[in-house]
Amino acid sequence: MEERRRRFSTAQQINPDTLKVIKRAAARLESIVDEEGEETAAADKEPYMRKQSIQNKFTAKLGGLALFKDEDEDDISMAAGGASFISAYTTPGPKERATSAKKKANLGVMFGVYLPTIQHILGVTMFIRLFWVVGVAGIWHTMLLLLLCCACTLLTSISLSAVATNGVVESGGAYFMISRNLGAEFGSAIGILFYLANTVATSMYLVGGVEVFLLYIYPGITIGGEAVHSDTSMFGMMSHNYRIYGTILLLLECVIVALGVRFVQLLAPVSLLCVILSILACFAGGIEKAVVGDGQHVCMLEDHLLNSRILNLPPGEDILNICNYCKKGDHIADQFCEGNTTTEVCQTYTGGSLKCVNAFPGFNSALMHANMNPKYMQEGQAVEREPKADRSREVFQDVSTSFFLLLAIYFPAVTGIMTGTNMSGDLKDPQRSIPSGTITATLTTSFIYYALAILFGASIIGPVLRDKNGKSIDGSLVVASLSWPSPWVVIVGSFLSTFGAALQCLCSAPRLLQSIAKDNVIPMLAPFARVTKNNEPFLGLLITTGIAELAILLGAVDAIAEVLDFFFLMCYAFVNLVCALHSLLGAPNWRPRFKYYHWSLSLAGAFLCFFIMFASCWYYALIACFLTMSIYKYVEWKGAKQEWGDGLRGLALTTAQYSLMKVEDKDMHPKNWRPQLLILVDGKYSKEMIDLRSLNLLNLAGQLKAGKGLAITVAFVRCSSTRSNVQENRKKADEIKDRVQQDMGQARLRGFGKALLYTESQMEGCVSALYQSIGIGGLRPNTVFLNFPRMGDSDDHHKEQRIFADQLCCGAQNDNCMVVVKGITDFPRPNDRLRGHIDIWWIVQDGGILMLIAYLLQQHKVWKGCKLRIYVIAQEGEQNEEMKHRLQRHIYMLRIDATVFIVNMIEPEGVEDDAVQKTLNMEQRTRTLMKKNLSALSNGGLSNGGFTPDERFQSGRNSPNGNTLAVPNTVCRPPRDKEDNNDTVSSNEISIKDIDDTKVQKMNAAVRLNQVILEYSSESQLVLLSLPKPPKSIQALVENYLSYVEALTEGLPRVLLIGGSGKEVITADS
Repeated sequence: MEERRRRFSTAQQINPDTLKVIKRAAARLESIVDEEGEETAAADKEPYMRKQSIQNKFTAKLGGLALFKDEDEDDISMAAGGASFISAYTTPGPKERATSAKKKANLGVMFGVYLPTIQHILGVTMFIRLFWVVGVAGIWHTMLLLLLCCACTLLTSISLSAVATNGVVESGGAYFMISRNLGAEFGSAIGILFYLANTVATSMYLVGGVEVFLLYIYPGITIGGEAVHSDTSMFGMMSHNYRIYGTILLLLECVIVALGVRFVQLLAPVSLLCVILSILACFAGGIEKAVVGDGQHVCMLEDHLLNSRILNLPPGEDILNICNYCKKGDHIADQFCEGNTTTEVCQTYTGGSLKCVNAFPGFNSALMHANMNPKYMQEGQAVEREPKADRSREVFQDVSTSFFLLLAIYFPAVTGIMTGTNMSGDLKDPQRSIPSGTITATLTTSFIYYALAILFGASIIGPVLRDKNGKSIDGSLVVASLSWPSPWVVIVGSFLSTFGAALQCLCSAPRLLQSIAKDNVIPMLAPFARVTKNNEPFLGLLITTGIAELAILLGAVDAIAEVLDFFFLMCYAFVNLVCALHSLLGAPNWRPRFKYYHWSLSLAGAFLCFFIMFASCWYYALIACFLTMSIYKYVEWKGAKQEWGDGLRGLALTTAQYSLMKVEDKDMHPKNWRPQLLILVDGKYSKEMIDLRSLNLLNLAGQLKAGKGLAITVAFVRCSSTRSNVQENRKKADEIKDRVQQDMGQARLRGFGKALLYTESQMEGCVSALYQSIGIGGLRPNTVFLNFPRMGDSDDHHKEQRIFADQLCCGAQNDNCMVVVKGITDFPRPNDRLRGHIDIWWIVQDGGILMLIAYLLQQHKVWKGCKLRIYVIAQEGEQNEEMKHRLQRHIYMLRIDATVFIVNMIEPEGVEDDAVQKTLNMEQRTRTLMKKNLSALSNGGLSNGGFTPDERFQSGRNSPNGNTLAVPNTVCRPPRDKEDNNDTVSSNEISIKDIDDTKVQKMNAAVRLNQVILEYSSESQLVLLSLPKPPKSIQALVENYLSYVEALTEGLPRVLLIGGSGKEVITADS
């Protein structure tokens, strides 16, 4: 039996090695397609969605799979079916895959990530500041400081590795990964900060190079002479030297970068080699000094380190012979006493002992123990807890020091972890190279920093470690004096490293700016997207040079480093945040392959970044946050054109879902009631133009934004009922939806726009379904805005009246607050300012909804100049004064400023005749409508067999769940009397005896109220009236109700007719 069983398929397990081969083949195939230009146009038009919009690919050519093909789809080539099926999602770069013919360098971990990252991290700060940090903070505090810095970069490297392994990274580097995960707004903000970080880093490296050159290589060219080397205040002469020579170096590097990136890359290996040799020379010097037991000596007066200049060494004398001159004698006495032996300085000299001390004894545990504790000092001090030093004779601190100041100064030395990520386009396997290379480089540099800190603390005495500028050793670099075989190894190496690092930053920053500009999210950056014929961003280079010059004007490495910190820290913080967000929100597309990642590490990294920012300099941190938010709001204001599926939108969706689940789907407390608006506009809305009535309705809804409620605008779009026009109808609806949202923005109405398609026979069901289904959970519209229809006799007017009747009838029976706007074309626009009165005619008890709507309108600048007046209709026999007093107290308790008037209605002459005539006109109009309806039904134009005439709209209070309305086949269908089926309209003549007395009474009430309202409110800016209760029958509403309302509001320019459901109770409670 088994042998005869037919086989329909075979299964074979894919070997993992084979899978890797197939993936590489798929990647090669994909690159070939790009080179041939077959997919380039699609990538440029719809970059991010290119992969998502592609048609389904089949894994084999089988007839059975035709089930999954679209009817109009042609046969798909299966040449690379297997490869394309298993190829991972590719994340494109700016313009999502630039059409460049340049072949990838296919760099590996070592040369693509590890060595470039090492080169960028190990810079001049390590040589000119680390020894000073150890001397001031002590070894223990330095270990803690390095722990904070290195932990911050290590945690960020882990997050960066997770991002890099979450899909294929092709090009765009760190900015691309951040922006595509953070979204257009935050991505642009962090991208700008990352660009500024690279630009300001250029300035820091250049000023550091100038410091090395002027202090240690060629001090003779210092403007003002060597005597100004200690004048490092903001406007000191040495700071001016940094500015002048830094500017010269910047212009030189600008010219070099303008020649092309290839010339810059030639200096990278030279710079890295110099750094490595310098570090090895430091370790060799520490060992050599310990073995030989002799190093550079310094002269000290008690525990005060003296400036070697006061010893008056002969010209050309080697500083190694300093001990021959560190003896009390006339040449030193003259420096301290200056002919007056009674001064405190002179007495200190004469009473103290002058000694020559070995400053570099080499590595030993006793010296290491002595340098363990911190020695934080104020500016001008030479020894801790002592008065300020004599600046002309002693070595002193040029800045007040603290742990967090040193942290801010040294943190730039650990930055540069994104160098490998920036080279992602040239990596052979970015998913493997970026994590391993970046983390290994971070650990390596951390080890080097720790080793150097221990080496300095155990090989150099504390006073010399605190001699930042080497004044005690004739202006030599302290680290260079430790090195072996020659101090020039470190001096030349540190200078070349600064020059090379500055070139790298000045080269990468304009390209980063170009990537941001090409994304087209910040319009003002558009010019910087252009490149020269050699693909060089020349305009970006110019603006980068200008910004770098501004940073150079800060005048010192320490000042620039403090600013630079915050640009890098903000960037690192948001890399960590986005990873934590993706993990905590459980984003389906967040599947990083990096197995050592955990969301807690990202959260700790983000916290550490913000901690360092605010602990180091809280006002700089606030400025960085303000700058980030300013760019965010600017992009949001301009309207971000890119949608990258970012983590922050995922956070917004998750937060919204959580909040909606917390809001119970039941009637809210009156204190929490606010108008949640549903604005219904007619089908004349189109892509090219909008009916002024609809636009003014949006403006009016926008003026109610003080209610802080939901706003949904629905445009009813009449469409063809044929199935062949489905796509055309959908496209039309999308265009109208976009126009609705655009005009909502113009009206400053924040909310959602929708377009609802309907056919002639679907209108009633669409309106009912809309009321019952719109919203979600407890967040549902409770207030409906409608335009009162035009009361003409044309077919268009009759259709408009019918649609209005459907909307009003269904809305009222759905327990919504109905706001009918009459005279909408006369309502003010957002920039108008009105003065006068807003009159509330309180005819029926409605819980105070009229007062609440009037109050909310009054909060808007359009109506703020208007005062509220409340008119109450009194019945005969009521005590007016007592009623007025109670109402005034009630309004006072409601905290609404308004004037109350009691109006007694009288029966004026001629009103009844006018009411009778209006009733006759109404009946004549009803007969005309009946004729047209009968004619349409006989021609089948408006027939709908699915509807039965006697079905009714049932209230949701009687439905099983108490929250929905039963929807019959016909909703709000007018009832028919038994004799209606046999009625035929034979004549247009109507006599008074044929008129129903009830209709005359209603019309009489409308006319009387209208005359009273005109008497008091004809000059008012706005009149709010209680909406007469609409009939349950739509036919009665169209035939009679509209005429009553028209008579009620005749002669009033702007009217809001408001009908509450009884749930909108304005309360006096707090």
